[in-house]
Amino acid sequence: MSTKTKGKRLRTRWRKQDAELTLLALPTTIWYILFCFLPMFGIIIAFKNFRISGGFLSNVINSPWAGFKNFEFLFKSNDAWIIIRNTLGYNIVFIVLGIVIPVALALMVGMLHNRRAGKVYQTMMFLPYFLSWVVVSAVGWAFLSFDKGIVNQMLVSMGGEPINWYMESKYWPYLLIFMHVWKSVGYGMVVYLATITGIDKTYYEAAVIDGASIWQQTRFITLPLMKLVIVMMFILAVGRIFYTDFGLFFQVPRDSNSLFNVTTTIDVLVYKQLKTATVGMASAAAFVQSVLGCITILTANWIVRRIDPDSAMM
Repeated sequence: MSTKTKGKRLRTRWRKQDAELTLLALPTTIWYILFCFLPMFGIIIAFKNFRISGGFLSNVINSPWAGFKNFEFLFKSNDAWIIIRNTLGYNIVFIVLGIVIPVALALMVGMLHNRRAGKVYQTMMFLPYFLSWVVVSAVGWAFLSFDKGIVNQMLVSMGGEPINWYMESKYWPYLLIFMHVWKSVGYGMVVYLATITGIDKTYYEAAVIDGASIWQQTRFITLPLMKLVIVMMFILAVGRIFYTDFGLFFQVPRDSNSLFNVTTTIDVLVYKQLKTATVGMASAAAFVQSVLGCITILTANWIVRRIDPDSAMM
């Protein structure tokens, strides 16, 4: 037997370490099977006229097939363009700001010489990430309420007229973008700051010896070494371009019908369809979201791989 064949057998032999790693991975594997793969059976509801009359399995089996009729409302509805426009438009803005602002903040915090101050700023910016949208909605109501809102009281005290914020749709695209950035910027900043912290300090020492300025160090050392993480975060964000934060678009505007044109996204539509018991239509909308999300993340990764193979995720 040749040495090459013996080496191949040794590599394929089951070892004690393999058993230990398998046991460690077993709980996660079971979790994914129970909560990710088995529920995929529910996709069939999108193609049925689902009727609630008994147990879940009996409902699925006994409900008549509807073909693609559940998908028609999403594309033939008079509000289809508004919903898709809001979903894609907001997410494009969120993706751009979700990269530019956290990277800029991470660079600034990383340059602080006072580490205690850096920890304080990092904690202050990360804290909103842990707040529930229900809490944020209550705080927003305290500021924007027509009768007792802080903002309207300030406007009246300065001689202005109070604004009925929950009836005026022109303000809400800016408010929603601000809310999203305020709540999520801390998480992105921590990710990029961890990347900056892991950069070998000898690069900067050599740059200082060569006379490089802070901007040159950032441009030629920090940003290039952060590129892999930035691209990965971008690909993951693009994969969810057809999803929106339900709490942001439903809870914060308090489901005001006057704000329908600027706050209704696919996720809000799915929830409202479930409220009206049209489970099949809601499942169809969620199924379209999943398929389009898979296509976009694969497309984004393919484009990145063509431009820079080393930065692609797979």
